[in-house]
Amino acid sequence: MADWLLLRLPRTPQEPATWLIASAAGAPLAATQSGPLEAAAGAAAGRRVCVLVPGSDVLLADPELPTRSGVKLQQLVPYALEEHLADNIDELHFAIGRRTGDSARTPVAVVARALMDEWLGALRRAGLEPGCVYADSELLPANPGQAVALLEEDTVFVRAPGAPPVSLPIDALSEALGIAASPPRTPEPTEESGTGGEARGLILYSGTAEWQQHSAQVEEARERFASLKVQLLPDGPLALFAQQLPATAATNLLQGPYAPKRSRAAGFSAWRVAALLLLALVALHVVGKTAELRVLKSKEHEVDASIRDTFHRALPTELGTGDARRRMEQRLAALRNGGGASGLLGVLQAVAQARGAAGASVQSLNFHDGLLELTLNAPDAASLDHLSQQLRNGGWRAELVGGNTVGSAYQGRVQIHSQVP
Repeated sequence: MADWLLLRLPRTPQEPATWLIASAAGAPLAATQSGPLEAAAGAAAGRRVCVLVPGSDVLLADPELPTRSGVKLQQLVPYALEEHLADNIDELHFAIGRRTGDSARTPVAVVARALMDEWLGALRRAGLEPGCVYADSELLPANPGQAVALLEEDTVFVRAPGAPPVSLPIDALSEALGIAASPPRTPEPTEESGTGGEARGLILYSGTAEWQQHSAQVEEARERFASLKVQLLPDGPLALFAQQLPATAATNLLQGPYAPKRSRAAGFSAWRVAALLLLALVALHVVGKTAELRVLKSKEHEVDASIRDTFHRALPTELGTGDARRRMEQRLAALRNGGGASGLLGVLQAVAQARGAAGASVQSLNFHDGLLELTLNAPDAASLDHLSQQLRNGGWRAELVGGNTVGSAYQGRVQIHSQVP
């Protein structure tokens, strides 16, 4: 297999990038280098490019999700983590990792789409197309019986056994050591970790300057661990990270819209045979559907009768039963069109524009004979009154007809009539 180019992006555009060339087994082949991304692009030829982004910009979690579900995990994950996220989920990119064994927990990496666009844009401008993008904290070694930590400049990384790694400011070193010493998430004993009440060991990696500055604080916490091993990294952690590459379980951020294009092309090529088999299956399906169509033809009269019954139930004021199908289609088409700018679509568009400014959320709506009644939640009654005023300014007859406080929000009803002529 090809060698690696392990490239670590800086936290700010003003800082240089660092990179390391490693063998397929993860062994460093040269010293760590630093400089602009364009300088690293020259070392990418013939090598697999793996990019590390700042772990402080990536949220790592492992929510419990159903192991088997008719809904794709990509659809479930944003809602499973929604309460832990400060940003709008539409502005975030969710990458899903591989489960281990029979665990119900699924590794997930969450990052702002704007950051992904910024990172990949800078790489492409430098002529680099990565095959994988990981949070740097995910390449911190994992140990089933001991916690692992890394001190680097103003950041401390910590990985407790069986838990996602965490990146914290170096000022929170005591909290990071507390995470490392905390009991396992599951109290059951294992062969590697012993019983849940036993103290675990700590393996600490550190730069030389960082150890000189923070060694006293680490030594004060020594009694909280069964053992404490310190390994200095005078050339930085890239060589340590490179050793994890061949068998890493890190979550690749290049998923969904950010998946490498060449991977997709290779995938299409590999599926050619499957595509031919699919075509044969489609042909058989068409033959079967032709026979099925004959049966469906015989059911057409029953369907027409059902449509007439539905028509009478939905439109009891309509006289006669002639051509119920066509008349129902005309009425549905009128409803879908919303009666033009003054109908349903028009009023919904006006509500959507006014709702954002008022900070209100729609709980329910009812539209009948040109009247739309909305039930909305807002911070207070003044917000709903402001929303009604905006609609009136837009030519709609809108009024707040009632409401009450529900929890920390105000729930009110707003009635909106067709636009004033």
